[in-house]
Order: sequence, then structure tokens, then C-alpha cells
Amino acid sequence: MKFTNVDQVINRIYSLPKLHPKNDLSYIKRILNQLNNPQDSVKTIHVTGTNGKGSTSYYLSNLLQKAGQKTGLFVSPYIYEFNERIQLNSKNISNRDLVEVANKIEAAIEELKKVDPNFSLVTFEYEVALAFQFFAQEKCNYAVIEVGIGGEHDKTNVITPEVSIITTIGLDHEKIIGPTLADIAKEKSGIIKPNKPVVLGNIPQDVLSILLNKAQAENSKSFLLGRDFKIKVSKNAIEYQDSENKYQFLKRPVVEAYDIGVAVQAVQLLNLQLNKQKIERAINKTQIPGRYDIVQTAPKIIVDGAHNLQAMTNLLYLIRKENQGQIYILLGMMKDKDLGLVTNLFKDEKVTLTRIDYLRAARLEDFPAEAQKKYNYEENFKIAYTNLKNKLKPHDILLVTGSFYLVGAVLNYCKRGKK
Repeated sequence: MKFTNVDQVINRIYSLPKLHPKNDLSYIKRILNQLNNPQDSVKTIHVTGTNGKGSTSYYLSNLLQKAGQKTGLFVSPYIYEFNERIQLNSKNISNRDLVEVANKIEAAIEELKKVDPNFSLVTFEYEVALAFQFFAQEKCNYAVIEVGIGGEHDKTNVITPEVSIITTIGLDHEKIIGPTLADIAKEKSGIIKPNKPVVLGNIPQDVLSILLNKAQAENSKSFLLGRDFKIKVSKNAIEYQDSENKYQFLKRPVVEAYDIGVAVQAVQLLNLQLNKQKIERAINKTQIPGRYDIVQTAPKIIVDGAHNLQAMTNLLYLIRKENQGQIYILLGMMKDKDLGLVTNLFKDEKVTLTRIDYLRAARLEDFPAEAQKKYNYEENFKIAYTNLKNKLKPHDILLVTGSFYLVGAVLNYCKRGKK
């Protein structure tokens, strides 16, 4: 198969199965080996966590660029276009490069099929192979690699990073890597590598020992938020402090502050040429799509891809704190998420449930019976969004949340002059 345009590539990726019968790294290792192991030719930082891994990855990418490093970034999901998944110095991979690299992946698959006719990749493996191949051929100094799900069994876990990062641990993907918080912590600890440092963010006390014990077993030095570096959120700023450094950043939501702290601590372990001014400027200039993203200020419209209990709890705390009027929520979730736990969090908010045209997107009947009775449902997210937007009074807030897929759809809808 030879691709001639980007749509063919994206259609191919999404036509692949999501999972192999056996959840291991043998397939990704075989394709990378066929490509001469591109992942080994670039220094990496590996980022996992229930929440905050995307934000942390964006902060890290900007810090590395400020240090003069040619920087790759692999993140998911995307907000506006597929090419966001693979970035070079904060620019999305071009359609031309995506086609060229995908043709190399196809050629490698064809070679492997000669030996094993049943060889195939799942969607995420194909994306991982694309990213590593692109970063290698572009001769990146560093690549920031965000885990897909979990850690130990994630398809990105074929690298020996300079630093590993675990941002938070909470309940999400319990059916795949759970069911308990301890199971999730153990799975995420799988990215801790021998003799390589690990930075730990806002980790619940009852599973912290799992991560610290793993670090000790791997002779990996751990740097823990609250113990080795501290973050303080004042009225107008975020302050970072460790034993040697002190930085001040522009005010952001408190959960973002933790991600900033983790990113700054991690980049300092690399001993790059980064002074105080460069660090502060890199963080302050970072914009993270789809995460507490303010689309409009008066009345306020915010989009945020919070899609699990931990993320939604944090988000509602922030929104309620700054609210002076009515909070309207447009909620669209994937049906494999904890729909009941999330919908139980709402109190005085006026909630409208919706969905996008996507196989995994929850329909009304997927929500608990109580939520179905309690909340409005509008199948068409564009109609739902427009109706809620038109209701807003100056001090009201409209929050679009529940999934990055919904956030991306709404942002794309707004972008096309539908504000």
C-alpha cells in the first residue's frame, strides 16, 4: 500500500483494531526493530498519570525548546486535527511528512508479513511507530512521550527515558488497568527505569509507597511534590521552590500548578542551559488546548476535557469558586467511563447531556437512570451548545466538558465562525 494523501493515512489508522488478543509489547517491538529502533536514537522523557500528563508534556516541550533543544512531542488525544498528536518544536507534523513516514511504516509491515503473514498493528501502535520514526529522522535532541493508557503495558513503554514522570493517580480505565487504585499505581510504576530518575506529582498517600518502592528497587532517584519541590498558589501567582531554585509563574488553576511543578523539576534534572528567566517565560507562554480553555469571557465559556472522577472533581471546584451566576454544563462522555460517579458530582449546575457522532460516545441510555431523569438531553451537540450559549446572562458560565472528543468538536464548531 502506498499513501498519496493524509486522508488515506488517517483512514488506515482508524480502520485498525484497538487491541491485540494478547496485551504485550511484542508487536510494537517488532515493528520498531524493523525500522532500526528509531526510539533509541532520541533522548526521551516519559509521562504518565491519570490526569495532567498532557499539560505536563506541553510544559516540558516548551521548556526544552527554550533550552535550545530540537523537541518532539507525542500526545493524545488531539483537539483540532490528527497531526497535533506528533509535534516538532510545537508545530504539528505536516501532511507531507505524515504521508512519507506512514509509507515507511507500511513498508516495514510488508517486510514482517513475509515472515509472519498474520502480523498486524493496532491503532495506537501505528501512531507510536509514526512518532518515533519521525522524531528519529528529524534528529530531535529530545522527545516528550505521553503514555496512552497505564504504563508498564503501554505501547510507548519501549524507551529508556532520561526522566520518568507520574503526575497523579486516580480511578480511570479501571477495566483495563484496575480495578483498584493500587493496581493502577503498579501499572503506572512500570515506566520507572533502572538508574533513571522519576518525578512524582500529586500522588495519593495510600499508593505512594508502591511508586517509591518501585523506584528504590530500580535504583531510580525519586523527586516528590511536597517533599523535594513545592508549589504554592497565591492570589496572583504560582510559586515553585526546591532546595536550590525559586520561580514565579502567572496564575493558573491549581491542578495546572502541580503540572508546572512536575515539568520544572523534571527539566532541571537534565542539566540544560536554562536560567530563571527562560524557565518562567517558557511556562508563562505555554497554551494547552482543551484544558481549562476560555473560549469567551463575558459571559464566560470554558471548555475542558475532564473525563474521569478526579479531573471532574478538580474542575467543578475551580468553576464553583469563580462563579457569580448560573453554571450551565454541556456534558458528553465516552460510554466506557464512570458515568455514574461523574454525574453524581453535579449540584446546582444546569446540565445538558449530549453526544458526538462517534462509536464510543455515550447515548442517553448509557447514563444512569437518575441522570436520564434529572438532566436535559440533546443528541446534536451543535444545537445543545448554541441553545445554552444563547441562554447565558453576563455572570453565567457555560462549561463544555466530559471528553476531549466533545471539546474538540465544539472548538472546531466555534472556529468555523459559529460563535
